[in-house]
Amino acid sequence: MPETVFIGFGSNVGDRVDYCDRAVTLLSLLPHSRLLGVSLLYETEPVRDQTDPGEGWFLNGVVQLETDITARSLLTTLQEIERSLGRDDDDRSGPRTIDLDILFYGEQVIKEPGLTVPHPRLHQRRFVLMPMNELDPLWVHPTLKQSMAELLKHTKDQFHVQLLFPQPSTKYGSRPACSSPSGS
Repeated sequence: MPETVFIGFGSNVGDRVDYCDRAVTLLSLLPHSRLLGVSLLYETEPVRDQTDPGEGWFLNGVVQLETDITARSLLTTLQEIERSLGRDDDDRSGPRTIDLDILFYGEQVIKEPGLTVPHPRLHQRRFVLMPMNELDPLWVHPTLKQSMAELLKHTKDQFHVQLLFPQPSTKYGSRPACSSPSGS
C-alpha cells in the first residue's frame, strides 16, 4: 500500500534553483511513485549545529510523494540523486549542491542505523516547517502528536527564512511557473 512521504530538499552552492529543480524532477520520475505536491522555495540562513554548511544561504523546499518504495530503498535512491547532482560524500556536513532528507514516511517511526524517520530535528527547523505547513498544515508528527501548523507556531528557531520572491519558473517542468519567462 502506498505511503505518503515528505522529502526536504536544499542547496547552498552553485545555481541553487537549478539544483533544486533537477532534484524535484528526478523525484517526480521515481518508479512506483506519484508526485503530490512541491512547496514554494524558501531562502534560508545556514544552520550551524555541529556542522559547517558554509556561508551560502540555502534554497529549501519540500516534496510530497505517494510511493511504494520502502524507506530504506528511498534513502538509497536519495543518496544516489545527491551524488548525481554533485554532493560531496566526503564532506556531507559542508556546503552542498543538493541535500535530500526523508522528513516523514507515512506515520511510521523508523530508527535504524543511518535512517531515522521522522527526521529527528525537523520540528526545530523553520526552513522545514514553513514548506511543510504550506503543503499540509494538518499533517501530524507521529511522535510529537502536533500538526505542522502547531509546530511552526511554537518553534523557537530564530534563523532567517523567507519566501523566495519572485519564485523562479522551472526548466524541468517540476513546478508550475510562478511568473512568465521574460520575452513571452
